[in-house]
Amino acid sequence: MPISCSNFAAQIPLPLALLRTTGKNNYPAIFPSNFYINPRPILFNYNPSSRCDCKQIICSATAQDYSDTLEFESMELGKYSKELEVAVKAVQMACLLCQRVQESVLAKSDEQVQAKADDSLVTVADWSVQATVSWVLSEAFGSEKVSIVAEEDVQVLSKTDSLGLLDAVVKTVNRCLTEVPRFGLTALAAPLGTSEVLEAIGRCNSPGGPNGRFWVLDPVDGTLGFVRGDQYAIALALIEDGEPVLGVLGCPNYPMKKEWLNYHNGYHRILSRLSSAASASWDKGCVMYARKGGGGAWMQPLLHKEKKFVWPNSARKIKVSTIDNPALATFCEPVEKANSSHSFTAGLAHSVGLRNQPLRVYSMVKYAAIARGDAEIFMKFARAGYKEKIWDHAAGVVIIQEAGGVVTDAGGNPLCFSKGLYLEGLDRGIIACSGAILHEKIIAAVDASWNSSSL
Repeated sequence: MPISCSNFAAQIPLPLALLRTTGKNNYPAIFPSNFYINPRPILFNYNPSSRCDCKQIICSATAQDYSDTLEFESMELGKYSKELEVAVKAVQMACLLCQRVQESVLAKSDEQVQAKADDSLVTVADWSVQATVSWVLSEAFGSEKVSIVAEEDVQVLSKTDSLGLLDAVVKTVNRCLTEVPRFGLTALAAPLGTSEVLEAIGRCNSPGGPNGRFWVLDPVDGTLGFVRGDQYAIALALIEDGEPVLGVLGCPNYPMKKEWLNYHNGYHRILSRLSSAASASWDKGCVMYARKGGGGAWMQPLLHKEKKFVWPNSARKIKVSTIDNPALATFCEPVEKANSSHSFTAGLAHSVGLRNQPLRVYSMVKYAAIARGDAEIFMKFARAGYKEKIWDHAAGVVIIQEAGGVVTDAGGNPLCFSKGLYLEGLDRGIIACSGAILHEKIIAAVDASWNSSSL
């Protein structure tokens, strides 16, 4: 971070020792005695003829320059710090796994994609991510202490006609686990066998409930977006006594430019090639995370190439938008019409004066868009008979709330994660907003419009 002083000319590293100096104008007095300073050198301009001393140099920085770092240090040392670190590592690994599988799926649509009983899709990535995350959590906390609710079960892979699919999953998992040393984890002595992979997947059979601690995993949220080369997410949350306390969202295709979300994958890639090398491009991806009471939500870039993961890995704080006028807001809704009503949300948007086109994206990327300030409203009103699953919302709820937003059902009630696999007792639908004022306006509009709807 360059710290400028008008009398200085050359650039030299600022010694960390200077951050412990004392004096009347000593800025680093705000740091606690045990505060960890990132060893990355801080640069400033220096001219030997100048009489400006080191204290003045430090004082030229503003409090804002250090505020995010201070807040992250406080979060890192708080409750659930180990759980958060392990969860972020697991999701980072899962993102890399998914990127490789998605490239393969796009190159050749083969047996890597299967249809489930409800006609939704499942891929090699779904089972492979589930096995990988289960293995990482079990290695970190002990398999006997890890309880996981996850979307996929092991029954399909156990069938005799699924041997080719199972073999692909085992190979994908082991390829991913060869990279665990990059994440500070102990390398496997030998690749996992078929039975071990099935055991890791089958371990994700918790019924959830109101008591104790369990993890909630959606290995590939937005599988249709995944197989189309579009948006998808890996979502991992920790629930304790029925309440989400930690959430991690991996968004491998989430572009760094808000406007790119409105284009399909192919257009993203073209735009990325046309962008300057210095600009944020398509292939970066990100992981967002937060813990309850952690002082904020955070985003870090997706790990690429052969780099090693260093916690917290260049994380920066993210915040929701400050827009509270519906006319200026952007709202998100699901791409598919199968389990949500676009007509009702469109009518509702019109009634509150929303002028912007809706942002239709697959998966919990909608939660990520609100948390990062790219959109202000997410509304989902399920069609009759559809039940919302806890893994589709738990991680996103924590991140939006810690980023400053509000998530409730349409009656203004907190979402209930203590009744098993589904969000039981949901009042009409789900509404997530960037702030309380906007949220109140949307709730009022829902109440005014509901009786005239056909839901």
